[in-house]
Amino acid sequence: MGRDLPRRAAVVVIGGGVMGVAIAYELAAAGVRDVVLLDKGPLGSGSTCKAAGGVRAQFSDRVNIELAVRSLETFEHFAERFGQEIDLHRPGYLFLLDAPEAVAEFERNVAVQNDLGVPSRMISVREAAALSPLISTDGLLAAAFSPSDGHCTPESVVLGYAGAARRLGARLLPGCAATGIELADGAVAAVLTEGGRIETETVICAAGAWSREVGAWAGVDLPVTPLRRQILVTEPVPDLPPTAFTIDFGTTFYFHREGPGLLLGMSDPDETPGFKLDRSDAWLPRLGEAMARRAPALMETGVATGWAGLYEVTPDHNALIGAAPGVERFLYATGFSGHGFLMGPAVGEVVRDLYLGREPFTDVSGFDARRFARSAARPELNIV
Repeated sequence: MGRDLPRRAAVVVIGGGVMGVAIAYELAAAGVRDVVLLDKGPLGSGSTCKAAGGVRAQFSDRVNIELAVRSLETFEHFAERFGQEIDLHRPGYLFLLDAPEAVAEFERNVAVQNDLGVPSRMISVREAAALSPLISTDGLLAAAFSPSDGHCTPESVVLGYAGAARRLGARLLPGCAATGIELADGAVAAVLTEGGRIETETVICAAGAWSREVGAWAGVDLPVTPLRRQILVTEPVPDLPPTAFTIDFGTTFYFHREGPGLLLGMSDPDETPGFKLDRSDAWLPRLGEAMARRAPALMETGVATGWAGLYEVTPDHNALIGAAPGVERFLYATGFSGHGFLMGPAVGEVVRDLYLGREPFTDVSGFDARRFARSAARPELNIV
């Protein structure tokens, strides 16, 4: 490897995306010494740098709302707190609804969000068109909007956390892949890496789409499946009006402003699991159909660039956060199903508290990975 690997660490975080660096920072800020973070590539080079950058608090699960609200507070003050500009824009998130059952569902969600301080509201189709002038309103019944939502740059968030963590003494080792976990009498004893062995009593898995393998090293079942998601960025759009981050909920087609153009994407129901990072054209006909129906003005706009990334999907599209009961000091924060970037700051705080044996600001016990064996799934409905 050509580097001096520490022989020992108090805690080893596996995964250098936003989740891992936020956890490393929070641990170091709490006074934990000898924090080591490992990533097989550059920091943020996994799912984080491929994310659309959306930050929102419009969820259906109460704990997800609380995690998102806490993270939005961090993003709002990120530049002054970490000395890193993250290009935060808050044009709001707009969910377009074209089915009565979706309207009823979002009405319930908005009530919960409002109860937790989120300024979301149901709005008319006319108001939606004013917030997102590129849309066609054909077939729409209503919309949900929150002005505090928006988007920022994931790579900058990683840089901010990584720099702050290092200044506090955490050792971040990009380009150093973990290869295994050594157990002794049912407890974590060491992490094996391509550069050598690091003795430790605690491992925190924040490996995103790669978490199932990391869990298996310790005999812990983390039901995370990698699923490709693709994003396109258009060429400059002349006279592009201000627009909310817009999601056509029925099709999952979404777009938001990205420089002089638009970033857009959509889930592909025909996508199959796997670590596929190549771009495919198979989803484009369905994307074109959704665009022609909901944003026909974009049909003549060219594509400047695009990329593919990985969602880390669980069976109920909700996160896995907790400590494994069968292996002492194996903690995990993964499986966010597309919402990891926006929840990273809050989850960093939660995992810090789990590590220190403190009560987190919100009860994440329902995100225990064992819930599926107990038939206790808790589906998140506001997914894209």
